[in-house]
Amino acid sequence: MTDYAKEVAQDLLEVGAVKFSPEQPFTWASGIKSPIYTDNRITIAYPTIRSRIAQGLASLITEQYGDVDVIGGVATAGIPHAAWVAERLDKPMAYLRSKPKDHGAGKQIEGAEVSGQKVVLIDDLISTGGSVLGAVDAARRSGADVVGVAAIFSYELPAADDNFAQAQVGLAALTNYSQLMAQAVENGDLDQEQVQALHDWRVNPSQWQPGQ
Repeated sequence: MTDYAKEVAQDLLEVGAVKFSPEQPFTWASGIKSPIYTDNRITIAYPTIRSRIAQGLASLITEQYGDVDVIGGVATAGIPHAAWVAERLDKPMAYLRSKPKDHGAGKQIEGAEVSGQKVVLIDDLISTGGSVLGAVDAARRSGADVVGVAAIFSYELPAADDNFAQAQVGLAALTNYSQLMAQAVENGDLDQEQVQALHDWRVNPSQWQPGQ
């Protein structure tokens, strides 16, 4: 997967899916101050890039998880990528909402039946893993055998490692924070001081402050 990791990292940088700002950090919904912001939803606007991501994820799933039964997309950002991957692997697809509908049949999972099936869930990025692991729980409550999660990008945060280990589910990412940083340095997008700040943040994001 090395070629895909490098190519997709470059794709994310080229289309502006990733923004660096160590001096004036972004604030995540959790309140964490971050020197990096990633919005992979923009990738669906670029046919060549979304095709490369889909093929990369399809290959990653086959290599890491073998022959699965159902491809699941995590609402909302994982849904289009799951559809393209399911098409390539010729597999049924489902998608999972963050919570059951409050009307109609009240379903949380739409599409393919997941009970008794080996399922891989796809999301666009992993920070601490909270949202996708909520989807893992929902799929398991519906009887699915969730064999793993596949994502376009992982921040490689220690909290995610802990959360996935506790949930006893695997995580495979097409590209990651380390690869993205290496590509940004190769492109000349970051200087050494910025690289150090980004490294320090990943080690301990909840304690990181700009200028430290």
